[in-house]
Amino acid sequence: MTITLYMDVHFHRAITTGLRLRDVDVLTAQEDGHRTADDARLLDRATELQRVLFTQDEDLLAEAKHRQIEGISFGGVIYAHQLRITIGRCVNDLEMIAKAAEANELVNRVEYLPL
Repeated sequence: MTITLYMDVHFHRAITTGLRLRDVDVLTAQEDGHRTADDARLLDRATELQRVLFTQDEDLLAEAKHRQIEGISFGGVIYAHQLRITIGRCVNDLEMIAKAAEANELVNRVEYLPL
């Protein structure tokens, strides 16, 4: 089974567009009615939907680390720093992960882009 992605509130729209053009299943927090949700709720929602959360927000890394330390399960986080990756590289790396990895491989993990 391929990975489906849940996009955090703060990201460049071109990333979602590029992924959808490559047939990657993407749902944004805005589309899901969670535009104003805090980081914990976004991670909870992605996990509920069995999606991996993509973010460029360092605060979400802190939430993921907290859950790892406390043993609180989550569906996985993929993080890319806004200034350290191009939109094209981000789309390529996310597509590769979405199409090649299994969802259970990212549970309770944080992956960093670029690969």
